[in-house]
Amino acid sequence: MKAEIISIGTELLLGEITDTNSAYLASQLPPLGLDLHFMSTVGDNQQRLVDTLQQAWERSNVIIATGGLGPTQDDITREAIAELLHEEITIDSDLVKRFEELFSYYKIDMPQSNIRQAGVIPSAQIIPNPRGTAPGWWIERDNRILITMPGPPREMQSMWTNELLPKLQQRMGGTVILSKTLKTFGLTEARVDELASPFLSATNPTLATYAKLDGIHLRITAKAAAASEAEELIAQREADIRAILEDHVWGADSDTLEGIVGALLAAKGLALACMESYTGGLLANIITNVPGSSKYFRGGLVAYTNEARAAFEFDAQLVSRHGAVSAETAEAMATTVREKLAADIGIGLTAVTGPTEIEGKPLGTIFIGIDDGQCRQSFTRNYPGNRLQVKQRAVTSALFELRRSLL
Repeated sequence: MKAEIISIGTELLLGEITDTNSAYLASQLPPLGLDLHFMSTVGDNQQRLVDTLQQAWERSNVIIATGGLGPTQDDITREAIAELLHEEITIDSDLVKRFEELFSYYKIDMPQSNIRQAGVIPSAQIIPNPRGTAPGWWIERDNRILITMPGPPREMQSMWTNELLPKLQQRMGGTVILSKTLKTFGLTEARVDELASPFLSATNPTLATYAKLDGIHLRITAKAAAASEAEELIAQREADIRAILEDHVWGADSDTLEGIVGALLAAKGLALACMESYTGGLLANIITNVPGSSKYFRGGLVAYTNEARAAFEFDAQLVSRHGAVSAETAEAMATTVREKLAADIGIGLTAVTGPTEIEGKPLGTIFIGIDDGQCRQSFTRNYPGNRLQVKQRAVTSALFELRRSLL
């Protein structure tokens, strides 16, 4: 079964709104056994929308359209589908009554334009929208399914989960597609590709690599008659990949480094503190994105200048000897913050974030220091990228090395 997603709205083409609906729906289709072959975006032009729908009708079994169901003149999804299927739109009086009751409940006069949203064609089954006025359509014709949903993500996701997903689950059968993503750090995409090459040409499960800010991701996708069979195929391939990449694999799927590090610290009953210079507090920010991080994170110091370092009683002569961006300074920062904030572990992080060199060191140079009270160690990394990318990769590197240290 081939699926296609069509996002409708000129605002998407202008970049005014990011199309999160397509990404959400794309993640929902594989467990149904639906192969997503195409995604399209089309503006609020009826002829272009009809052409797009016609193309989808000719090549796909399940077509899912979002957007263009509002009450305004540029909401033309209903009209385009009616034209595609050569059917007439009529006003559903029950829907009009529901709209009137809804507006009355909120003590708002209902504009006459809202009546347009009560339009329906004979082959369409109305899908209720408890979070808005725009109902969806479910159309089954010529061995195809055409689904329309409103554009606002809150309305779309509610309609999908409560109404449309169960209907599709009843229709689909025979195949399940499942995926799992392994996350690695410390290897280039080319190196990961080389190491995983024996499995990249396999057809079931398939393996694909993706470069992300938190490392290289490997997505394993398996197709089987039942979920248990697909899960077994994925588990076997995951074991193969982990054996090759070893401790470069730090997590899977929705795992985050800050979440994994936080769980390790909490399990060991350890307190963490960090001191940063040119990353400007980003490490502390990322660590505290995890709910409950106050249980293990004492705090962070941002020593962006010599004056700030002096305020934290940091050894100015050490900076003079080795530089603000150096392994020695990163280690000393780790020790300083561990002692100042009475933590079990301290991290020092300093980097050249650009746009120019610092102390003769090129953009992307990163130094990480870790002090656990027993020993101090430092790590040197270098990553290309702009200012924000270098800061993000510095933070990822620090968390990755802290994870390895904790393990």
